[in-house]
Amino acid sequence: MNLRARYPGFKIWAGAQPDIARIVEIWRSCLQSYGGPYLCGAALTVADALFAPVCTRFWTYDVPLDAACAAYRDRILAWPAMVAWTAEAVAEPLDVEELDVEF
Repeated sequence: MNLRARYPGFKIWAGAQPDIARIVEIWRSCLQSYGGPYLCGAALTVADALFAPVCTRFWTYDVPLDAACAAYRDRILAWPAMVAWTAEAVAEPLDVEELDVEF
């Protein structure tokens, strides 16, 4: 998960499309069944935390979403814990010394 990256207009490859469709189906179903704004209703739950990395991936690769799913993604990305996580990730150095060792 690269929180620095952003690829507007990224061409989604065919192999990823069924996975995206399934996630969107889950989101739509939950938002409709429980009335939103989160997957299980009015409060954040572990289900939302589970999908938080997926929201970042959809943002990074500019995955086209319907209005309800895009709003859900944006709501999760605006969640204070996600905002903090993103800020901390962006502040990390690009090079990690531990990964530069020779094996």
